[in-house]
Amino acid sequence: MSVLSEFKAFAVKGNVVDMAVGIIIGAAFGKIVSSFVGDVVMPPIGLLIGGVDFSALAITLKAADGNVPAVVLAYGKFIQSCIDFIIVAFAIFMGVKAINRLKREEAVAPSVPPVPTKEEELLGEIRDLLKARADKP
Repeated sequence: MSVLSEFKAFAVKGNVVDMAVGIIIGAAFGKIVSSFVGDVVMPPIGLLIGGVDFSALAITLKAADGNVPAVVLAYGKFIQSCIDFIIVAFAIFMGVKAINRLKREEAVAPSVPPVPTKEEELLGEIRDLLKARADKP
């Protein structure tokens, strides 16, 4: 099997396509969450703390010197990224929890016992006749 045909077989598998769709949707979801945290959640938190803009929180380790830019430790962006992660993780947790609940409900649903086939009915009748014959003295 050639490398090209192996790659084609791999790429068109359902799992690979599903994974690609998931990654694309995940990237879009990440942008939405980052905007939500940066534009909706952090401003009120910053206001409650005293008008702090988290994205601007930083410590200058070395000031700019001529053509060399300043060395800055931007811990505010790190705090914002941590909050992004917590929100994304919570949203994924809630989604997985909902899917697991649906799977449990599906598993708990009573299944209808299978209807015996004609062969099974005939074999049952033969068994009963043989048992009745064996019981006679």
